Formats: sequence, structure tokens, C-alpha cells
Amino acid sequence: MIDKTSSDFERIVIEGIPLIDVRAPIEYEKGAFINSVNLPIMDDEERRLVGICYKEKGNEEAVKLGHKLVSGEVKQARIDAWSSFVEKNPDCMLYCFRGGQRSAISQEWLYERTGKVITRLEGGYKAFRNYLINSLEPSEQNAIPVLLGGYTGSSKTKLLKMLENSVDLEGLANHRGSTFGRYITPQPTQIDFENNLAYVMIHHKHKSYKHIILEDEGSNVGRCYIPKPLHGFFSSGDYVLIDLPVEERVQNTVNEYVVQSQADYVKTFGEEQGLKEWFGYISSSIERIKKRLGGDRYKLIMDSFEQAFKEQMTSGSYHHHEGWIELLLKEYYDPMYYHQIQNSTRKILFRGNYEDTWEYLKTLNQIRV
Repeated sequence: MIDKTSSDFERIVIEGIPLIDVRAPIEYEKGAFINSVNLPIMDDEERRLVGICYKEKGNEEAVKLGHKLVSGEVKQARIDAWSSFVEKNPDCMLYCFRGGQRSAISQEWLYERTGKVITRLEGGYKAFRNYLINSLEPSEQNAIPVLLGGYTGSSKTKLLKMLENSVDLEGLANHRGSTFGRYITPQPTQIDFENNLAYVMIHHKHKSYKHIILEDEGSNVGRCYIPKPLHGFFSSGDYVLIDLPVEERVQNTVNEYVVQSQADYVKTFGEEQGLKEWFGYISSSIERIKKRLGGDRYKLIMDSFEQAFKEQMTSGSYHHHEGWIELLLKEYYDPMYYHQIQNSTRKILFRGNYEDTWEYLKTLNQIRV
């Protein structure tokens, strides 16, 4: 029986080596790797039946049943899928959960079909996942964290995306990091978030940057939680703060949370239903902070929002939304952020407008010698 394995997980990450995940779809959906494709050797039902057989009759009978279930045209179709992927990605590797029978059988069948020995991951998904989780430990980091802060609407994410040595936690979590931060597309699973974050951290470390620039986040971004030790490491960084006039921040917020967000909803649901869905999303978001706003402020903001939406439907103009957004910034987000900065013990390395902050951040884009 042919066999070729690798545990050089760092090379897989750095070189972005394509991976064939031969686990069942139900396993893949719970957590996978960003450069992997799910081409299972057994589907969910076949895996379930083999699992029952294993518990009742042992490994030998379970293997026999597996070969019986995956035979003939079913077997050929799965080998065809692997072969097609290998042809397009000749440097690919494959894995199952622990690097055991499923990946070994897949490797053998591929060799019989193509004459090529495709490397499989030693220890499979579990070993690679452990490597990624370990890479998120503070002891594995060699860069100095710097936290980019600023009042809501200061275009912090825009700056982060322009920096090579940044990590966009909100992008990885597919969430804007606030009560109003949900996108139409779902967030990744917690496992996928951690795996993807690990990939980014390993790349960052490999490039030997002296600093790692991040937005000042809480312990979670939406439903995705930053591992506690790593969040502690991130939180040890000092501040770089963007100061923008409230007028600019209102315009930035209208563009992101109204103009762009409505466009996403309309693209997904069609114009009439999309705007209705967007209205519900904003309404429910304001509702979630009702207690913290207090009854009077909640009513003021909600009334302003509902009136702005009606006027938009009549005139087609977005500028009506500036009112409720300015209220939300001044009455809710700004006081919270001011309190956070005033009570922080972190050093402020730099504070300035958008352009000056960008120039300062570029000075931190250095390689560790």
C-alpha cells in the first residue's frame, strides 16, 4: 500500500497549498480550512451507517461495509472528483479527521487512477487544527500590538485594509463589530473563524513585521469570539486614535449602514422586499439597545429613523437618514467611547485626523530585523 504523509503545516499555510477534505459534509460544515474543498469519500448517511457498524461489530466489519457502500459508480464518481481537482491543483494534499483510514484509502484509489501519490496530512484535520490553535497563543507572537481607535464612523476599517501589517478582525468575522454590524451573509462558525485567524497570524509572523495593527475590539465580534489569551495579548497594545468631525462620521455611517447596506439587501431580496428587510434589520438593532438608550432617547431615535425611511421612499434621497444617525452617534456611541478612552490606562501613541493618522501608521509598517 502506498503512503506519503506530511506534517509541515506551516508550509501549507504560507504557500496556500490546496487541500482535499475527504470527511463527510456534516464534519466539514462544523469547521474546515480556508484553502480546502470538501470532496468526501462517504456522504453523511454512509458515514452514519459505517459508524453504527463500527460500534456494533468492530473495525473490520465497518471497513467492509464502507467498501460496499462506496463501490461501482459511486466510487468512480468520487475518484473522478478527486482526479479533476488534482489535475487543476497538482501540489494539493488530502486529509480526513485523524489521518487514518479514509485518507489512506483515498490516497490509494487516487494512485490507482492517476499514478500520482498525493500527500496526506499526518494526523489529519485534528493535527492541523491543533497546530493552528497553538499558533494563536501569545507566546507564538513576535509583533507589538497597536490598537487603532476612534469614534464610530471614523473609517478605521478602511485604514486597516490599506496596511500590510494589519489584521482585520471584523473582516474575518464577517461582522462590523457593533449592534448594527450584521451582514446578510452569515458569520463563519467559531472553528472557521479561529482557523482563518490563525492563517492570518501565521502569515503576519512569517513576514516578521515589528507591529501588528488591529482595531480596538471587545472579546467578540458578533458571535465570533477571539480566544481569551490572544485577546489579552491584543489588548496590551497602545492606541493610535483617529479624530474626525461628527459631520464626516455621520456621512461615513450613512454610506456604510444605509447606502451600501440597502444595496446589499436589494441585491439579495429585490427592491421592495430588500428595503423592507433592511428596515426590519435597523429597527431590531435599535430595539436591542432600547434599555441602554432609555425610553425617551429610544423614541426620539426610532421616530427619526421611521420618518427618514418614509421620506426616502418618497424622494429617493438618503440624506434624510443623517438625523437619526447623528442622534445615535452623539447620544449613544460617542459617550460610551469617550468613557472608554478616559478610563483606559493605555498610552496614546498618536492622535490626529485621517490623513495624519495614515502617515503615522505607515511608519509602523516595518520589518523586524
